[in-house]
Amino acid sequence: MTLTNTPSAIALPDHTQLPESDGTFVKNFQEHPQSILLTTSIAPILNALHPDGRYAIGQDCGIYWRLTEPPEQGAEAPDWFYVPNVPPLIDGQIRRSYVMWKEIVAPLIAIEFVSGNGSEERDRTSPFSSESSKAGKFWVYEQAIRIPYYAIYEVQRAAVEVYELIANRYQRCSPNERGHYPILPMGVELGIWQGRVGNQTLPWLRWWDNDGNLLLSAEERAEREQQRAEREQQRAEREQQRAERLAEKLRELGIDPDAM
Repeated sequence: MTLTNTPSAIALPDHTQLPESDGTFVKNFQEHPQSILLTTSIAPILNALHPDGRYAIGQDCGIYWRLTEPPEQGAEAPDWFYVPNVPPLIDGQIRRSYVMWKEIVAPLIAIEFVSGNGSEERDRTSPFSSESSKAGKFWVYEQAIRIPYYAIYEVQRAAVEVYELIANRYQRCSPNERGHYPILPMGVELGIWQGRVGNQTLPWLRWWDNDGNLLLSAEERAEREQQRAEREQQRAEREQQRAERLAEKLRELGIDPDAM
């Protein structure tokens, strides 16, 4: 396989013509809830950033960056990524993958969940120097797709590394005073949160706002709203009981509370 140049766009396949899966399994049972957690907690922020709804989130979806045979070898599938200012649908169809030669905007951030020793996620192998022309994941995000932010999350180490593309090279970012990594274009911070999600208590990758407030998932927001509604109901019941006691005392004094 060789890196393609820039052939006519007419001859290049789109997302409906390329495989939507490389046939690999999700690596562990934590990845699915982790992806949902990232997506549902950032949704209110992204909806505010994009009131027109023009953004896309990929979860274990392929980003095709070069044309190869078989096609899957020219794609990387980040566990989670976000693309600003693109339509969520293409010609009314759900995106099956993200095809760089059919798009204008690169993802703003890609996140990988480490399941092994992390060597795959940190692989800087250039296809120009490799006998098999197989590019390393780190190299692809940095040099081919040029994703501005790249995060490597290791649940076993309760750690995340964040890289920012500066002068065409990834520079490892330093955490702020809260131990979080600001993602400035999104107005959020990324970091590790120890807690329970579903039935798993683990060090999860989470978003915070710029003031250090944890961004809640859809499930957490619903639970908080339910708790608020229950507190409001309890308050209303206490007020009702108080009003009934007062009315009873007035009746004992020969005063009709309904006539007041």
